[in-house]
Amino acid sequence: MRKKSGFNFAENTYYFTIKSSPNNITIYRKDKREAVNIFIKYQEMGKDCQWHGKWDGKNWAESDVPSAIL
Repeated sequence: MRKKSGFNFAENTYYFTIKSSPNNITIYRKDKREAVNIFIKYQEMGKDCQWHGKWDGKNWAESDVPSAIL
């Protein structure tokens, strides 16, 4: 059985996860530009990242993987 995450996702916030062993790290930012810039920088450092997008309270919106710094 999967453990519940230690926090609730906030609405209108951008999320991405850095996959690492043994724990994954979920990072969030309110501003899309800041979230995309940080996501791209982690990818440039060689980290395995997964973009989630913007949480609207029920679903992930804007979940296309960003490919350029805004």
